Amino acid sequence: MDDEFFDLLASTVSALGLELVDAEIRTGMVRVVVDRDGGADVDAISEATKAVSSVLDDHDPQSGRRYTLEVSSPGLERPLRAPQHFTRAIGEIVTLRTASGGEGERRVKGRLVSADGSGFVLEGDELGESGRRFSYDEIERARTVFEWPAAGSSSANAAGHGTSPRRAARQGRAKDTKSLRTR
Repeated sequence: MDDEFFDLLASTVSALGLELVDAEIRTGMVRVVVDRDGGADVDAISEATKAVSSVLDDHDPQSGRRYTLEVSSPGLERPLRAPQHFTRAIGEIVTLRTASGGEGERRVKGRLVSADGSGFVLEGDELGESGRRFSYDEIERARTVFEWPAAGSSSANAAGHGTSPRRAARQGRAKDTKSLRTR
């Protein structure tokens, strides 16, 4: 997806008080992920779907072919693409893949302990005593990792408000799908 199209979608959802976390165009599918502080509920996702659908009517990403528009919140395991995403995820477990040709292992997992405008620090058993600092430009892909609470722990009930961990995980993501046929 080119930057101009991404910016168009970002400004569209920004007008609704949402942040564009990710957008992807595949054959037969346009996937848009939005969020806001406190999370994007079903009503926000529905409004974003209508707004994005309207923009796509005017800026056809699939050249007249049928496609499905999927608008969702990031869910429990969120992609991390921008510095503010990393800042928001401080304290969480993160898994990432570094760009090829970089130093050390390409797949890394650890706790995100700090982030700033140029990079972030992960701590973990395999990352040395003081952790490892990464710059954003050496990261190919990064996301948070949901950790299931231990069975019977009080955090299991807090996370799901008395529901099972699996149900709590399903409740963590709002989604709206719409099949479209462009003009």
